[in-house]
Amino acid sequence: MRFPPTPARARGDAVEAFVRRHLLAAGLREVAANAQYRTGELDLVMLDAAGRVPCLVFVEVRFRRDARFGGGAASVDARKRHKLVRAAQAFLQAHPQFRDAACRFDVVEAHGNPAAPQLHWLRDAFRADDA
Repeated sequence: MRFPPTPARARGDAVEAFVRRHLLAAGLREVAANAQYRTGELDLVMLDAAGRVPCLVFVEVRFRRDARFGGGAASVDARKRHKLVRAAQAFLQAHPQFRDAACRFDVVEAHGNPAAPQLHWLRDAFRADDA
């Protein structure tokens, strides 16, 4: 039996869709969305081919209704970073074509209207060895 999405889930879906469109417009290509593993979930996995070497980008999307009380990146603490790194490792194990790719972890902070939020994209927000 499927239940309708909660208001929070629907809001999260709208924000992630907006962020996805923003990243696609910036030249990234979508590889996966909401990839779930025992160790955690990856909101978006994108490919950034703009540099000399293509880079696989694991994107964490964080929404706050109001940015005055701290941006979403502040909520990506050491525990969350560790979960994201472990989920990224599981993704790489499941997708051998990306095993040797350069990787980075980005955080996109969103606030305001979930249908058209204001975004702050933190490229290379943390490193796997920081987690």
